[in-house]
Amino acid sequence: MSSTQEFEKAAATSPTTVAEFKSHDQSAVKRLQHGLHQTPWAVPAIVLVGSILVFGLLLGQKFFSPFALTLILQQVQIVGILGVAQSLVILTAGIDLSVGAIMVLSSVVMGLFSFRYGWPAELAVLAGIACGTFCGFINGFLVAVMKLPPFIVTLGMWQIVLATNFLYSANETIRAQDIADQAPLLQFFGNKVAVGGAIFTYGVIFLVLLVLFMAYVLKQTAWGRHVYAVGDDPEAAELAGVQVKRTLISVYMLSGLICAFAGWALIGRIGSVSPTSGQLGNIESITAVVIGGISLFGGRGSIMGMLFGALIVGVFSLGLRLLGADAQWTYLLIGVLIIAAVTVDQWIRKVSV
Repeated sequence: MSSTQEFEKAAATSPTTVAEFKSHDQSAVKRLQHGLHQTPWAVPAIVLVGSILVFGLLLGQKFFSPFALTLILQQVQIVGILGVAQSLVILTAGIDLSVGAIMVLSSVVMGLFSFRYGWPAELAVLAGIACGTFCGFINGFLVAVMKLPPFIVTLGMWQIVLATNFLYSANETIRAQDIADQAPLLQFFGNKVAVGGAIFTYGVIFLVLLVLFMAYVLKQTAWGRHVYAVGDDPEAAELAGVQVKRTLISVYMLSGLICAFAGWALIGRIGSVSPTSGQLGNIESITAVVIGGISLFGGRGSIMGMLFGALIVGVFSLGLRLLGADAQWTYLLIGVLIIAAVTVDQWIRKVSV
């Protein structure tokens, strides 16, 4: 019998049904776990709404007034802007401990270029933005090209930028009155818009627009998908054609650029240029990111979740202050939220394992 006849005989006797796999109905817990994996902003959104309702019931109109609610936005605007920068880095499975220092140095450059060197305020702002972007480029180059751990790189950059900030500024503060008289553009983000009983600063408006823009970029553009791919598995991303080094450098440069804008907004928030302001920006931004449901392991999370995380901290801070509680209770509850957020993240990550 020829090989052709043997093949035809085997084919005639072989089963013709398509292989089937038994489907198992998922439990409610599994469906919840999968749903939270698909929408990582859901948990911080639920916590935010719940905390607003609790403090609203306890404090009534004192908390639910338009002024109080917009005051929360004003208080978290700097942390929120820094949180966007931090989110981009953490989505690539990195971390940036230098965001606060870069923010302050950028604001100091803006102030000194205006007052020490006599530059027009517009050029001074551009110099500060360039300074922040360059610091981000250094971070990105060391991480992407030199293959150094992001934690070590940004820890070192934090110390370098912090020292440069104090040495360059001679630890001198530029007064708010002088800025208002000679370079009011530096206080641009501190300008206010009243809508009914609510008061919005330009810094708050910038934060909301920045979050919406970056949320769109991360979800709807090729670059945004590359950021998630690099954070999830850099080797697989490179095999798929993603320029991993270029993506990482662009992320850190964009982070530095956003930190510079945070420095500009910081001047508007406090009115003056102070080398000692905003020193906890790195910790506060990481707090907002973690509570906001962005995974520290990279590749999962959303900018909207980070904003919700920052607002949760703002709600707790204002609510407890209005209740007359000791400020240490705020730190205690935020610490509990951080640990709970990481625990929930680990549980959700089991879906992808």
